Amino acid sequence: MANPKLEVLTPDNCQLIFIDHQPQMAFGVQSIDRQTLKNNTVALAKAAKIFNIPTTITTVETAAFSGHTYPELLSVFPDLPLLERTSMNSWDDQKVRDRLEKHGRNKIVVSGLWTEVCNATFALSAMHDKGYEIYMVADASGGTSVEAHEYAMQRLVQAGVVPVTWQQVLLEWQRDWARRDTYDAVMALVKEHSGAYGMGVDYAYTMVHKAEERVKHGERLAPVPAKS
Repeated sequence: MANPKLEVLTPDNCQLIFIDHQPQMAFGVQSIDRQTLKNNTVALAKAAKIFNIPTTITTVETAAFSGHTYPELLSVFPDLPLLERTSMNSWDDQKVRDRLEKHGRNKIVVSGLWTEVCNATFALSAMHDKGYEIYMVADASGGTSVEAHEYAMQRLVQAGVVPVTWQQVLLEWQRDWARRDTYDAVMALVKEHSGAYGMGVDYAYTMVHKAEERVKHGERLAPVPAKS
């Protein structure tokens, strides 16, 4: 294919890397609400787990500076090694290069902190040195200011990086609602992490299709007008 970026992402043609989702790095993020950032990052991880996407997690100066990776992220991949390094650029650590090469997929979906440093240097280096295609998950990454994130994304797009969002990636992986082997897991993920979209799914299931509510709850008591 003349332009491989015309291919949609599939569970068979890409891999995923999480770069430095650690507290000290998150403290500096100002481009996105940090709880939203964590929600989106964990949602992306769960999506990758559903579709068996080869995944890499990198960390920087865990004990000396950055702190431990979000436990919510680690709980999705409890057996993955954490690739510790000192360099700002993950590409400068041979373990990271070896793991990406071992996965054997040229499209790399990237989620990390910070967009303007760790994400940008990794993406530019991986494209320059090995010709990887980079898909930057903009809403599962964050910069130290709105401008830092936006200008980093602009620089990356100019260099050939493809900007995406976590839900866009999820739905490209699913692609067809007739794929029943992943349908239920995707719907569960959407309900938990997709905000208004997830609320809409719950509403449609229960009010339109008359499905049972997802959770058991106490008795719903009928209205009783207050005495005047």
